[in-house]
Amino acid sequence: MKKFIDNARSFREAAAGSEEFAALAKGQSPEVLFITCSDSRVLPMLITGARPGEIFELQTAGNVVPDYGWEQPSGEAATIEYAVEVLGVSHIVVCGHSHCGAVGAVVRGDDLSAVPAVRAWLAHAAAKPEGAHDDPAVAEAVQNHVLAQLARLRSFPGIARRLEEGRIQLHAWFYEVHTGTVLTHDPQTDSYNAL
Repeated sequence: MKKFIDNARSFREAAAGSEEFAALAKGQSPEVLFITCSDSRVLPMLITGARPGEIFELQTAGNVVPDYGWEQPSGEAATIEYAVEVLGVSHIVVCGHSHCGAVGAVVRGDDLSAVPAVRAWLAHAAAKPEGAHDDPAVAEAVQNHVLAQLARLRSFPGIARRLEEGRIQLHAWFYEVHTGTVLTHDPQTDSYNAL
């Protein structure tokens, strides 16, 4: 923890008096909502090279997008709605990653009784994605899972309206934690290719 505290102190000193950080106090206008897993190996700003204020992040277990109108409000749905309706993002990226514990647990049918909140979240998440259960990277399953989350995003009324008007674009990404490679889904070929 000490290294994080030390960095926070030096960060404060570097940011003090910075025009870039002073401008952030006036508000934000990110172009992209980046939805990914809460896995500690997945860092949206590091992967994209974004600067503060450029992307709006939502990190959740298994990069799950809840169904619109689910019986209980969720922080995930609120974040998506705010990004679209208030901030007016023009792109949404759903980025899954290799070696995903959440998707792997769903694919393998792991016993999650020791973590009931995780079990309930993943049960709500989606149907079991297609993919080899013995692949440690769970690549195919994660890629299919990302596409299922994009389908859920399309059910949000504000997103559906903006898609119809051509004011928003949805993107499916897959990040390989062991190589740093980012793949993007091409809907025309239904395949993931390197960016």
